[in-house]
Formats: sequence, C-alpha cells, structure tokens
Amino acid sequence: MSDRDIGMEILEGLREIKAYKAGRRALRVRKFKAPAPPQKIRAKLQLSQTELAALMGVSVRTIQDWEQGRRAPSGPAAALLRIAEQHPKIFLQLT
Repeated sequence: MSDRDIGMEILEGLREIKAYKAGRRALRVRKFKAPAPPQKIRAKLQLSQTELAALMGVSVRTIQDWEQGRRAPSGPAAALLRIAEQHPKIFLQLT
C-alpha cells in the first residue's frame, strides 16, 4: 500500500470546495451509465436468481421484481450490477 496523508487529502478537498464556491474552480463530474438489465447480467454470469441474490445480499423476490420490471435497482444495488457487468471475474470472487 502507498503511504497516504489523509489529513492533507481532506484539507485539499476543503480547498477545492472553497474555490468552487468562490467561482474559481469547476466541479469534476462523473456520469455512470445504467447497468444492463439484471436478467442479462445474470445470464452472462451463468447464475441462478438465488445465486445472484446471495451475492448481492438481496432477496430472490427482489431479483424477480427487477427482472419482471416491477422495480428497478437503485443506489448500491445498481452499483453492484454495474460492477458485475463490467468486471464479472471480480464480482464472482465475492463467493
């Protein structure tokens, strides 16, 4: 691991906020694309609904609701699906 100076990083972040508020700096913005439908991700990973639910820490019913369009994954669930889609080997190491 690299040696980090967390205190200095926090101070730099505060300086960036002050510069933004004073109009001297633009915010860095990242846009994330929405993950593919959960059913496609699950098929790509060759997992059952039960297995995907266990890996994500959600109920099988939640996976079913996502796949049938009754609900949409949001927040951490959407982030995990994005990781599963973009880095399947890493995601599958969660077992």
